[in-house]
Amino acid sequence: MGILEDNRHLEEIDKRYIWHPFTQMKEWIEDTPIIITEGKECFLKDIYGRWYLDGVSSLWVNIFGHRKKEIDDAIKEQLDNIAHSTMLGLSNVPAIKLAEKLMKIVNSSFIPHPSRLSKIFYSDNGSTAVEVALKMSFQYWQHKGIEGKHAFLSLNNAYHGDTIGAVSVGGVGIFHEAFGPLLFKTFNAPSPYCYRCELGKTFPECSFACLAKMEEVLSLHAGEIAGLIIEPLIQAAGGMITSPPGYLRGVRELCTKYNILMIADEVATGFGRTGKMFACEHEEVVPDLLCLSKGITGGYMPLAVTVATDELYDAFLGEFRELKTFFHGHSYTGNPLACAAAIACLDISGKEEILDRMKNKIRILESWLSDVSELGHVGEGRNAGMMAGVELVKDKESKQAYDWSEKIGWRVAYHARENGVFIRPLGNVIVLMPPLIISEQNLNKLLQVVKNAIIAVTE
Repeated sequence: MGILEDNRHLEEIDKRYIWHPFTQMKEWIEDTPIIITEGKECFLKDIYGRWYLDGVSSLWVNIFGHRKKEIDDAIKEQLDNIAHSTMLGLSNVPAIKLAEKLMKIVNSSFIPHPSRLSKIFYSDNGSTAVEVALKMSFQYWQHKGIEGKHAFLSLNNAYHGDTIGAVSVGGVGIFHEAFGPLLFKTFNAPSPYCYRCELGKTFPECSFACLAKMEEVLSLHAGEIAGLIIEPLIQAAGGMITSPPGYLRGVRELCTKYNILMIADEVATGFGRTGKMFACEHEEVVPDLLCLSKGITGGYMPLAVTVATDELYDAFLGEFRELKTFFHGHSYTGNPLACAAAIACLDISGKEEILDRMKNKIRILESWLSDVSELGHVGEGRNAGMMAGVELVKDKESKQAYDWSEKIGWRVAYHARENGVFIRPLGNVIVLMPPLIISEQNLNKLLQVVKNAIIAVTE
């Protein structure tokens, strides 16, 4: 077969056998799929030789660009030793070295408030990191002899993953409602969604009315709640919803006041995305459990960690007969290849001063958000560092949303794709989350293409 025939065969086989995530497959099989064959820096190349600027970091995981030599070399070197061995009854060198390096970064990041976070539990993706945190929280109270703490508190519009525990603490109806009969009990608090405040208030005149509602729930049900889970600063998959300054600190204070564990889901926000290594740093908040994944290996390998405090860890210590063991694990826990990649990523972040180099790019992004917010069908442009969302509206004055079926966000994404930029929207919210090492030139190109696409589709 020739190249064209080979490509069409790949498209045919994809449609015949693969079920894609978060994809309406009827539309997929009626369209021409984009099949990626190569990556370089911030770009992806398809089987026809077309290049696309990766505007969402291959779903928020790629920080340092594709084919980063230091990460390539680290994985190749580890392959010469061993690809995988279990951590059930064994350990491995990269997992140990990564734990030491990561804990140094965690502890230095939370100065002047020592974190107390000290123990790392490995898993393999954001959902499993969250599942680990939920199960640890639940079992912690049992080991402490405190009965009744069987539920969790989460936010409306929350997204913490797609496994059943993670969905139980989720709040995005279109993703989660179908699984309602499978889910465990949770309590909900209002989302800090200032553009569409569900309490009808305006910040800062509201005096954090959403926190007051959260406290109402806690005052009534703290005895039932094992932990509160939150994405610090920005609810990513919920629509890139940014919380107002001071909100996160208020959540921490409520958790302390009502004696419940605070779980910070930094799967999307961690490793520099918000302009600091961890989003919690912005308000000097220290959680009891910290969930990390996505950018930890720079998009190379599946890996996640749940970081716990000594106090929580100590509750699981006991004699074998006491059955205080944390009965949870994964086949690929602490995978040596993934840990080697993560070590390389942490080294790159420090050596290349990624956080310092981001500052001007964040200014460019924020200036652009201010500019596009003036467009007739942009309700709000918002960001936390290099995580940005542009909410499109049918009517700017009334904030009337486009109907989901109009696929307005997807139409913008398709337009951008035709002009060499790959993005993936969340309904009517255009998501921008490029690799952190994107050049200012390529960032400006990305922003211009997206602005043009918004104008073309909405005006």
